[in-house]
Parts: sequence; C-alpha cells; structure tokens
Amino acid sequence: MATTQRVVVDPITRIEGHLRIEAETDVDGRILKAYSAGTMVRGIEIILRGRDPRDAWAFAQRICGVCTLVHGVASVRSVEDALHRAIPGYALPPNAELIRNLMIAAQHVHDHVMHFYHLHALDWVDVVSALKADPRAASTLAQSISDYSRSSPGYFADVQRKVKTFVEQGQLGIFANGYWGHPAYKLPPEANLMALAHYLDALAWQREVVKLHAIFGGRNPHPNFVVGGVPSAISVFPTEGRGKGPHYRGGQDATAVNMVGLQTVQTVIRQMREFVDQVYLPDTLAIARYYKDWAGRGEGLGNFLSFGDLPSKGFWDTDSYFIPRGVILDRDLTRVHPIDLDDDKEIQEFVSHSWYRYEGGDAQGLHPFKGETALNYTGPKPPYEQLDVAQKYSWMKSPRWKGKSMEVGPLARVLVMVAKGDKQAKELVDRALKTLDLPVTALYSTLGRTAARTLESKILADAMQGWFDQLMANIKAGDLRTFNEKYWDPSTWPAHMQGVGLMEAPRGGLAHWIVVDDGRISNYQAVVPSTWNAGPRDAAGQPGAYEAALQHNHTMLDPKQPIEILRTIHSFDPCIACAVHVVDPDGEELVQVKVK
Repeated sequence: MATTQRVVVDPITRIEGHLRIEAETDVDGRILKAYSAGTMVRGIEIILRGRDPRDAWAFAQRICGVCTLVHGVASVRSVEDALHRAIPGYALPPNAELIRNLMIAAQHVHDHVMHFYHLHALDWVDVVSALKADPRAASTLAQSISDYSRSSPGYFADVQRKVKTFVEQGQLGIFANGYWGHPAYKLPPEANLMALAHYLDALAWQREVVKLHAIFGGRNPHPNFVVGGVPSAISVFPTEGRGKGPHYRGGQDATAVNMVGLQTVQTVIRQMREFVDQVYLPDTLAIARYYKDWAGRGEGLGNFLSFGDLPSKGFWDTDSYFIPRGVILDRDLTRVHPIDLDDDKEIQEFVSHSWYRYEGGDAQGLHPFKGETALNYTGPKPPYEQLDVAQKYSWMKSPRWKGKSMEVGPLARVLVMVAKGDKQAKELVDRALKTLDLPVTALYSTLGRTAARTLESKILADAMQGWFDQLMANIKAGDLRTFNEKYWDPSTWPAHMQGVGLMEAPRGGLAHWIVVDDGRISNYQAVVPSTWNAGPRDAAGQPGAYEAALQHNHTMLDPKQPIEILRTIHSFDPCIACAVHVVDPDGEELVQVKVK
C-alpha cells in the first residue's frame, strides 16, 4: 500500500501565467515535499538581442500585463546604469526620479490592493456564505473597525441582493469554481459579506487610481518610458492671479503634464491613502483574527533579499533609497548583508532542474552579465500526469545569492526596513502583532507574508505625498526638466558597456542585466521576482521559496480541493508570466479567445 501520494494543481488559478504545483503528501494529507514548475517558456532575452537598447523597455515591459510598468523601469535603468558606469557624471533630472518614484509606488499600492481583494481574498472569504449574513450585523462589524463611508446596512443588503441573484441564476461569473463551503473557511457570514462588498469597491477604486500612470506615462497599462528620464514634459507657466504669489496652469503648449493633471495626481494620492487606511488595512487585520493558525504555516526559507528602490538623491546613491537594499539570512534581523552586483559569485542563475542548457555544463551557476538563454526542453510530452522531478522540471531558472535560495517581495522589504531601523515600518509591524496577539515569528509565514503586503501599502501610500510635494516645489521654483538628452545618441557611447537596472517590483526584487556592443544589445537577462520565489531546486537540491514554504506545516483537509496550497502560493502574489511565456517554434498563433 502506498504511503505517499502526489497532488497536482495545474494551473494555479488567480495568477498571471501558468504555474504547476506537485505536492507529495502522506496518508494524512501532510505535504512532505513540493515542486514548483513554470509550464511556459519565456524568450524575451532572445528577442532583444541585436536591438537598440533605447527600445528594449517597450519589448521588456510586455513580459507581463499585470506588472505593467516595472519591466519598463528596470529596462531603462539598465541602459542608464551602463551609461553611468561608462560616462562619469551621467545622471537623471530630480523631477524624473520623483515622477518615477510616484509611478512605482502607485503600482505597488494598486497591485497590493488588487492582489488582496481580487486574487488572494477568495482563499479566505467564502462568497456563498455571505448570502447568510445579516446586513445590519455586517454594518456593525464594518463600523467597528473603520470609519469607511460605505458601511450602512442598506449598502450591505444591496451587495447581498446582487450576489444572491447571480447564485440563483447559476451565474457566479468571477466567483465561479471556488471551493465554497470548504471546512477551511472560518469567517462568519457577516465578515464574508463585508469582504465581498469591499472586493467590489476595490474594482471601482483601481479604475480611478491608474490615472496617475496615464498622466505621467500616457496610458495604463504599459505606460511610456524613455532612457534618460520620463517622457512627461511639464507644461506650466506662472500667471499673476488675485491671490498672493503666482498661479500655475497649463498653457497652450500643454503636453502630458499640466496643472490639471497634477491636481488629478494629488486626488489619486488621497484616494489611495484613504482606501488603504479605511478599508485595506482594517480588513487585513479583521480577517487575520480568524486565521491566526496560519501564522505558523508557510515559513519557507528564512532568507530574504531586497534590491532597494525609490531614491531621494538619484538612482546611484543607494543610501538614499526609501526601500533599503540588503540580505537577511536565517531570520536574523540584527544583521543586513550587503549586495555586490558585479561579483560573479554572488547573484547567479542555475539550470540543473530547468529546461535550459549552459555551454559550460548545467551544474554551474552563471552571473547575469554572462547569462545564457538556450532552450532545452527534456520534459514529458503533454498531457502528462506527473513530472520527473529528479530531472529538469520547469521553464524557470533558479536564482541564488551566494549559493543560497532567497525570498523576495513585500515581506523581504518590510523585514529589511525594520532591520535597518525604519521607524514607521517597525511601528506598523509592532502594532499589527500586538493587535493580533502574535509573536514576531508570525512574520515568517503565509499570514505574515500577506500582512506585510498591506503594511507596505500604508508605508508607500503615505510616502507618495512627500514626493509629490517635492515635485510641485521644483516646478514652482522653475525646474521643469524631466529628461537628460545628453548621450541620447548611441554614437556618443563607448563601443562596449554593461549595466543592471534594479527595482523593487510589487512581487519583489527585479533586475534587468544588459550588455551593449557597438550600440546594440549583445546580451540581456531579466531576473524576475517570481523566478527567485518560484524557481525549482538547484544542483545542491535546495528548494525555491514556493517549494520550501509548502513543505512547512501544511496538511490538506481535502486533496481534491487544495485550498491550503492556494493560500500559501497566493501569499507570494505569483506572476508566472514574468518568468515564462508561451511560444510556438514557428512563431504561429496558438489560440484565439473570443469574449462576448
């Protein structure tokens, strides 16, 4: 009689891209080993070879449709870093850095709210249970945790009525195929109704807040970028008004950004802060009270990496980063290790269990500047029941820092901020732990990972006001520069240069590594957050972050409804499209999807 069984979840839903999880369990449903497999191949590095580096961002940004701007930012930063290394004094105008900070932070807050309500909440919230709720009791609950305006009994009754209509008509739509009624759900009906209502509110909220990207980048998704700054020229000039001092408004030559647009940006920042303070943060703490047992599950590696981001004194002054850079090992918050981007032995990618081949042998690790992208599929012919995990089993590589597996993402960033003495981060973490009556070890868990994303949203939403105020002060002082046109022409570049564009994407540390020869890309490597987290085992057998997290204290109540796997994987906010892409060998279209 078999003592173990293999549970396969493919695809993991409510993420971007295709992810397959195979979990080996004992007879009681306890996960003993887990394997994470990206089932589509990404070929952006091959596509970019030989192209103009100034155009790379437009291709790289299409790696993903969820992380809409992060690959664009990392890509232009990689070219700028190459210029900075080759040409002393090369820098960006302060306004460009401020606008980028605002766009990056807005992406974080927007992405985190969307993740919590639309991708992760349904792992904890039973939609059908909300039909049993008393709207008055739901209103009382909502008003007890927040002063959010949409908390009346009538409002909750309206939401309940809409969902009831869907259920009775058999048209659950976006709520279809859930594990409703699963015994792992613990929220009372009123909490389920409150969370469901805020799910719908978040849909309308995100439609408004993406306007910031459209104002500074021309559109969303995939706003525009440019090597040397931002493409959003500022068109304002002073005119004497009735009040004290000059008044600023858009002129006839107004382009992407005038005072009307800047006023909209201010409104967006206010909307972001209000929703985080009044809805997202209170909901996270309220829901977490019912799932405190998850503070002891999904710990994972205990190693965390943050590249840092959001500079106040320029991209190359890493000490000025709002999100600090560093590595934490074995949960030791008393020491933050530095990162050397140029050391061949620090950041490496391995392919021992990945469907690629390295010219010098697959057991070695390669620094991204010397990275290779040679496809080598040796897996089973689809459809298949199981992967041979002793061999290669994923289209994702295995990034490592000094040979160690690392977790990246909001938890890593918050921990590095706390370890480096950030006052607000420490106060928010301490307050959340006290509110939930949990020890500091609760941070290293599925629940802690989800909570860290919420706390980071509060930190970044608050910080946005300061960057906006500084931008407005610069404009009023007459500084309108947003672009460094010097060295724009590749004829002014050295024959060989290389750089790395780092940033902290919502899902974690992101880096684009570029090598330029004679004005053209000769090598390009994108090491993305979901590769750090979702990558397979390496030559030494070390699991990636997903695999390690699932192997920590997970027992499934029903292997046919593996909600426990979804909860921990979704706590990382996977974006597998960033790590892998579907492609036909002949470049042919694979499928057409028509939506009525």
